[in-house]
Amino acid sequence: MKNLLLLATISFLMLSCKKMAEPETKVEVQQSVPYSIVIHGGAGSIIKENMTPEKEKAYQQKLEEAIKVGYAILKKGGTSLDAVQKTINILEDSPLFNAGKGAVLTYEGINEHDASIMDGKTLKAGASTGTKTVKNPINLARAIMDTSPHVMLSGSGAELFAKEQGMELVDPSYFVTESKIDALNKVKASKANKTASLYDADIKDSKFGTVGCVALDKNGNLAAGTSTGGMTNKRWGRIGDSPIIGAGTYANNNTCAVSCTGWGEFFIRSVVAHDISALMDYKGLPLKEAAQDVVQNKIPKLGGDGGIIAIDKYGNIVMEFNTPGMFRASIDHEGELYIGMYKD
Repeated sequence: MKNLLLLATISFLMLSCKKMAEPETKVEVQQSVPYSIVIHGGAGSIIKENMTPEKEKAYQQKLEEAIKVGYAILKKGGTSLDAVQKTINILEDSPLFNAGKGAVLTYEGINEHDASIMDGKTLKAGASTGTKTVKNPINLARAIMDTSPHVMLSGSGAELFAKEQGMELVDPSYFVTESKIDALNKVKASKANKTASLYDADIKDSKFGTVGCVALDKNGNLAAGTSTGGMTNKRWGRIGDSPIIGAGTYANNNTCAVSCTGWGEFFIRSVVAHDISALMDYKGLPLKEAAQDVVQNKIPKLGGDGGIIAIDKYGNIVMEFNTPGMFRASIDHEGELYIGMYKD
């Protein structure tokens, strides 16, 4: 009996020593990233008194449709770049916005499109300006970023690149709408100052109709994209802020992703998108404070106006503008949908 007890004790001690010698198996718990998305469809004198119930509903439905496309991509684990691109596609295909179909007309009565996109993880970017036949300019910007050694292509060169990439091209007449023809005629007949070139028939007042999207995906990667037809009655190959990285579009995983809409000349001079990121990076400001400083102080001091949408690396959403309204929508990390047009 004593021998049996001794053997049992020895066996127990040997098992205990073996367990102590074995390293503990660590169970890795994946951090939940607060993925989210926000879009804009232009800022300006967007007030309820100038909007018919039918037009208001049309804008609400299109904003909701677009943002849900991007959110579905994020929810399934897709990239922020894909979410931004596909969301902007919906807005470009709608005649309600100044991008793609329905873009404003130049002095010559044609459409010239600008677009850009940026990856916050790699700081790679792509942009195109002055295209006339590319159906979805944001797709061209993405292709420039992904498959070319350049950041920005313009005019006939950008068109040729799009053709070589097998992108969908359309006749320039595809983009033209009656409301934009009316807007051009009104601007040409006006003796007012430059603000007349911002007139939009849908809201019976001025509007910067650029569209944009920023997103944060489950992997913590930020992306931003912007697409526009520019300014009604623009001449001489004018280019605004939308295709300029750092002015109209910027994304950096260390800080935030930003897309702008406004009077492009002032946004270029203020380097708005990057300035917001820089205030966060160099001064440690939170996104909301940085955006307010730039949009409410710096831009107005130069004489410009407009707005921005942004998301920081923590999923915080900001929609800041200094105009009477801005078409906008967001879905936060809790899946809550918000749609806005006027100043709340």
